[in-house]
Amino acid sequence: MSNSQVETVSTSADKARVAGAIALVVAALFAFYALSKQGPIAQWGALLVLLAAAAGAFLTSEWGKALIAYGHESTREVRKVVWPSRKEAMQMTGYVFAFVFVMALFLWLTDKTLEWAIFDLILGWRR
Repeated sequence: MSNSQVETVSTSADKARVAGAIALVVAALFAFYALSKQGPIAQWGALLVLLAAAAGAFLTSEWGKALIAYGHESTREVRKVVWPSRKEAMQMTGYVFAFVFVMALFLWLTDKTLEWAIFDLILGWRR
């Protein structure tokens, strides 16, 4: 297996794309509130158009490309997972419920034993 390291260099154009995306998000929020008297269609239209432009600017940057690559890698890894059958999932769920019940019973018995030992034997308080 080769473990190749990929080193990305952020250029000024890439930084400008990210800064432009941030500016477009701020402009989208400003436009949404500034167009409140124009009606909801103008408000939401300006918001969606500017947010789409911001997403486009971000996704063309190196960070955006890295995010897309991460998404592709994640879906590829999810396809490799061997999921349990329904029978196996039900059995494991039953084991978990049984363990939780036994643990709850154990903790309850421990609590009552300590309560009895401390309050009745040591302190002599009767309820």
